[in-house]
Amino acid sequence: MTEREKMLSGLWHDANFDPDILKDRQRADSLGYDFNMARPGSPEQRSALQKLLGTEIPKGLAVLAPVYFDYGTYTRFGEGTFVNHSCYFMDGGTITIGKNVFIGPFCGFYTASHPLDAANRNKGLERALPIRIGDNCWFGANVTVLQGVTIGSGCVVAAGSVVIHDLPDNCLAAGVPASVKKHIEQ
Repeated sequence: MTEREKMLSGLWHDANFDPDILKDRQRADSLGYDFNMARPGSPEQRSALQKLLGTEIPKGLAVLAPVYFDYGTYTRFGEGTFVNHSCYFMDGGTITIGKNVFIGPFCGFYTASHPLDAANRNKGLERALPIRIGDNCWFGANVTVLQGVTIGSGCVVAAGSVVIHDLPDNCLAAGVPASVKKHIEQ
């Protein structure tokens, strides 16, 4: 099994020294640079985003620069989604974002973790678990979503929150760690 296959299977893998994984991240860095340095809304910027994501851009997707991806090809956005400035998608595990999701500035979606013990951490080991976000969600500024989390449709996550557990549909969540504060009538 390759290190990439281990990564996409949620297994411990060599994320720091494997040449294929490093090549993939370098590709994302280069395409991200092209996107971030292009004139906003230009054909060059759109082309860089399409190459970075490795798929057609969904209808109505808006991504403001700068934006950062570890790989790009493991993040999927739904139609009508808006990504504000300075967001980061650590997509070693897949990140799936539904339709009509509003993502505030400086949000981070982190699928990876490292071993707690220094010896294994220094070997470059990492484990990535997917993040899944339903439709019609809103993330305030500076929200952090950690590995393995599923957020239901219709959720609002308050600014500055750190989401470490799954959230059910139609809830307002806030805090560090984020907890459900109330149900939202849709």
